[in-house]
Amino acid sequence: MKTRVDKLLAANGWGSRRDIKRLMRTYVLTVNGHVCVDPATYINLDTDVLHLRGEPLLLRTTVYLMLNKPAGVVSSTLDPLHKTVLDLLGPPWASMDLHPVGRLDYDTEGLLLLTNDGQLTHRLTSPKAGIPKRYHAQLRDPVDDCLFEHYVEQLHQGVTLKDGYTCLPAQIERISGDQDVVLTICEGKYHQVKKMFRVLENKVIQLTRLSMGPISLDSSLAPGEVRELSKKEIDTLREIIG
Repeated sequence: MKTRVDKLLAANGWGSRRDIKRLMRTYVLTVNGHVCVDPATYINLDTDVLHLRGEPLLLRTTVYLMLNKPAGVVSSTLDPLHKTVLDLLGPPWASMDLHPVGRLDYDTEGLLLLTNDGQLTHRLTSPKAGIPKRYHAQLRDPVDDCLFEHYVEQLHQGVTLKDGYTCLPAQIERISGDQDVVLTICEGKYHQVKKMFRVLENKVIQLTRLSMGPISLDSSLAPGEVRELSKKEIDTLREIIG
């Protein structure tokens, strides 16, 4: 597959297309040993070899990142009032045309995928895909054994929210303490986890997404930190969406 060299360089964090056009005019880019000054030149990553100032360029058309989203930022590409998840990115990611895969609420933390692969985003976030998402919820009120069994039953049946929407069946697990649980849902309505526990007459104090499909949050990532997905992680994502 061939891609314009200016688009390819922009996708890999080398600046805007205007920046790249100016850069190429300085005769620092070569393709297969020949100086390239035309930003409209088409490149085949499988066969063409690029060098910038004599150094080989390792380029790719798609980028996949894992972010440990902190509370206090919005899951969008642009917001006039709040810091966005893209504002957390440093070079080279900051200059790439990335977007979040789905969303996490402003005060929700944890796993958020970022990419420039629109097709993968569409498939992962489609309601038809039914991708499971796991959340660690810290609750306001303690949950004893009897109440936990009630939660299990209600969530398995599908909780009906106050707006009349009935959620798909969900799974709940106990973890340490009597106010911490892990909830797995296969959809992602606005504030859904919080609304589900509100119906169960409890309140979510803190919410952290632990996983999305086969991808789990890297425990070594501090809030606000990011890393690329491994080839194995990318392959497992592609497998589940077909």
